[in-house]
Amino acid sequence: MPPPRLSRLPQAWLALTFALTLHVLEGALRNYLDFYNPLAMSLRDMLLWTWMPTFTFAAWIGGWIVILGVLYGMTWFASYAVRWVVWFAFAYAEVIFLFAAAKLGFAIYLQKAIPGAYTAPLLLIASCWLTVEAVLSLRRPSA
Repeated sequence: MPPPRLSRLPQAWLALTFALTLHVLEGALRNYLDFYNPLAMSLRDMLLWTWMPTFTFAAWIGGWIVILGVLYGMTWFASYAVRWVVWFAFAYAEVIFLFAAAKLGFAIYLQKAIPGAYTAPLLLIASCWLTVEAVLSLRRPSA
């Protein structure tokens, strides 16, 4: 019988977080807020209410720095592959997958490369890898 496969959950977690870092960097370099803020304001005017806030660049990048710092810090927890981390990894992967798919769908609908469209495929690939590793970790018998 072959030895049990070691979990690659931390590598998949780190890959997705790095892809998300590249995605945020692309958004910063391609002026994502110049695209997002007018969209949020027009939806607010059209719907009379929306949950989409507008951001200054400092608030937007500061928020992403905090989020990415927490996600990089959680890589340590992912190396232990305990149940709550595996479920969190699964949720993290699915949220990012839906986010990247929506961004690509929106770019296709608008027929232009919106900020973040170039790194969205990286997010899709990395989130699929993290999903596979999370499922394999859930199937592994606990020690």
